[in-house]
Amino acid sequence: MDKLIADLKKQIVDQLNLQDIKPEDIGDDEPLFVEGLGLDSIDALELIVLLQQHYKIKLESADDGPKVFRTVKTMAEYITAHQPKNV
Repeated sequence: MDKLIADLKKQIVDQLNLQDIKPEDIGDDEPLFVEGLGLDSIDALELIVLLQQHYKIKLESADDGPKVFRTVKTMAEYITAHQPKNV
């Protein structure tokens, strides 16, 4: 899962165009929204797109968003649990 977490950090920085942040600056358990990275609702939409494009995963419910996107680690756990076997 360490490789997935490292990949996610790079993808988040690239997808959200976070120019002042390097992937290694993001902690595995650092909150992505409000405190932590301080992402907003537009960023959440970009993260949903990231899951769909890179991992072929759609959120089962909009209510899952806050739980899935809490940290990079929770994103990695969700991907691991829901990724199609042929990707």
